[in-house]
Parts: sequence; C-alpha cells; structure tokens
Amino acid sequence: MITIHVSLEIDAPPDRVFDLARSIDFHSVSLAHTGEKAVAGRTSGLIELGQSVTWRARHFGVRQHLTSRISAFDRPRYFQDTMVRGAFASMVHDHHIDAAPDGGTMLRDELRFAAPLGILGRIAERLVLRRYMTRFLHTRNAVLKRVAESDEWRQFLEGAPGAPQG
Repeated sequence: MITIHVSLEIDAPPDRVFDLARSIDFHSVSLAHTGEKAVAGRTSGLIELGQSVTWRARHFGVRQHLTSRISAFDRPRYFQDTMVRGAFASMVHDHHIDAAPDGGTMLRDELRFAAPLGILGRIAERLVLRRYMTRFLHTRNAVLKRVAESDEWRQFLEGAPGAPQG
C-alpha cells in the first residue's frame, strides 16, 4: 500500500475550498486532461455523506470506471472518499481543510491506495503509480487553488445542488 501526502495553502476561506473539493462539476473540469466524467450516482453538484459517484476517465490510455462513496464528512474541515469499485485493490482519499493563520486555508490530502495483482501490483505502485497519483493530486490542487482564489468558484458553487443555503 502506498500513502501520498500533498499540502497546499490557498488564499480563500475554508468553506469555499471544502465545497470546491467536493464539487462533481469542478472535479471534471480540474481533470479535463483525463476526460473525467461522472456517469452514475451523484453526477453534478456537491456530493454529500453516503453518496457515491462513478467516474469514467482515461488513464494510461485505457478507459476506466471508478466508483467512490463519501464515507466521512465534517463540513468544512474534512471528508473522505473510499473506492467501492475500480481498478485499484483499495483506495481511500482523506481531504483535510484547515483555516490558516493568515486567513486562508491549508488543504492537505492523504491518499492511500493498493494496486491489484500481488507482487506485480506492488512493483507498479513503486515504479509508476506513486508518481502518477502524486502528479494527479498536484494537478487537481493547482486548479482548485486558481479557481478558489478567483471569481471562477462561483460557477461551481452558487446555486449548485447540495450547496449550503444562506
């Protein structure tokens, strides 16, 4: 099993960062290079505790499907998504959102995953998947930072299904 830790400071309030991180629509845009598209479960708006989403995307030149469920939720500080079906033997992604002393937000991701296929999977984890998944998180978080720090966030959160009212 591989564990990846990624942190990023964002000059935006924690609730905005939290909601962008759980936005189905934002996720698709932030990872457009993989063709990420929600095809089942919650397919738009803000995902909530107990809800699931199935993503279709192209990774390593292969079209794949991955279904994850929100297995823990404490707005605006933390949520966890857990793979329930997909190419990995297991995958759990913890999203920690903390208020930073300067008024911004510290986003911390912890991603734990294991490849299938026993020893061959463990070799792939170390040679390919660790680097690929780290780059995946950095790419997504760079877009999250850009959107959260500009007015772009409004297109994903204002009036979104599941958005807090008031």
